Formats: sequence, C-alpha cells, structure tokens
Amino acid sequence: MIEDDLELAEILTEFLEQYDFDVKTEDDPFKALSILKLETFDVVILDLTLPGMDGLEVCEAIRERQNIPIIISSARSDVSDKITALELGADDYLPKPYDPRELEARIHSVLRRYDGNAMKASEEDTSDFTLDEGAMQIKYQGRILELTNAEFGILSYMIKKQGMVVSREDIIHNVSAINEDSSNKSIDVMVGRIRSKLGDKSLIESVRGIGYKLLK
Repeated sequence: MIEDDLELAEILTEFLEQYDFDVKTEDDPFKALSILKLETFDVVILDLTLPGMDGLEVCEAIRERQNIPIIISSARSDVSDKITALELGADDYLPKPYDPRELEARIHSVLRRYDGNAMKASEEDTSDFTLDEGAMQIKYQGRILELTNAEFGILSYMIKKQGMVVSREDIIHNVSAINEDSSNKSIDVMVGRIRSKLGDKSLIESVRGIGYKLLK
C-alpha cells in the first residue's frame, strides 16, 4: 500500500489482515518503487496525492516494468485523473472515502482477473503474435511485450481482428481497460506507444478517417 495518510493506512491494514492479507505500507513513493523492485507483491493499493511524486507517475512507473494489479485509492474526484490512471494501466479506481469492505472486494476482483489458474488461458498464435489472455501477455516474434492494461487490450483486440480495419470507437467499446470517455486522441497516443514497443511501426496501418489495421 502506497499511502501517506498513515492513520488511514493503519485502519485499512488492520481490516485487511482479518482476511489474511499481509500488508506492507510505504508513504514515500520513491522508496515504494525501490521496494517493488526487490520484493514480490500480489497487488498495489496506490494513493494519488503523495509527497514528492504524483501517484499517476508512480502508476506509470510500476506498469512500465511489471504486470501487477494496481488499485487507485484516492480522494481526487476529477474525472480526468480517473481516466488518466486507467489509461496508464491502473486496474481499478476507488474514490475516498469508502468502506474497507469495498476495498477488500475490489482486491479479490482484480486478483481473480490476474490469476492465470482461475482463468482458462486462451492462446492464439496468429502470424508473429502469441496472445495469452489468461496471463495477460502478448509475445511478438517470441519477445514478451511490456504493455499497460489498456495497450494489452487494444493489441489483443487488433490481433483478434488481424487484417481487418478497427475504428477508434470499436476499440473504446470493446476494450474494457479503456474508459468510454476516452478521446480519439488518447487512443492514437496508446496505439503510437504500441507501435514503438513492437519495434516495427508499419505493422499497424492507419486507415484515414476510420482507425487502424494490424497487418498479417
């Protein structure tokens, strides 16, 4: 738990420990990122208003290097914060104040989604891509792509529609990690990041006025 309100962190920790969760709390985002490099955790509960580093930056830093569930726990009510957090790879956004029971339920929910044993891995080997939805992993030419949840969702959808044109609206309505309030520009930004991570920008073709096509 990355939370600078230590009184709240103590209350949540005591509650979660009743459900056999082992909670480690850190109020310094820089130290928290260092700890995440050294230790293994099942889920991150992340506040947005932190000393020295914005929680959105912390979310992005975590997602860039590991695929771990991230639940935002924040008093910030601006919808743009929520959209940005989800686009950066957060899995859930829980506005403060909330009942600790809801946090416990959200944790179980994201863990079920991430648990490859609880989900039937669906592997599709299409062209140079290998899609494993259970593990939320995509390989390109045998190389694992480091993708945010939104990027994973977009590329997964394109792989399933490989060779077909998909509109930005299709992506918004069919990718659960993308908020329906997302703009076409934000979709374009995420597709641009996917192109860079693939290492071959010609793989995703822009179709003027419509959207994109993942080439075979």
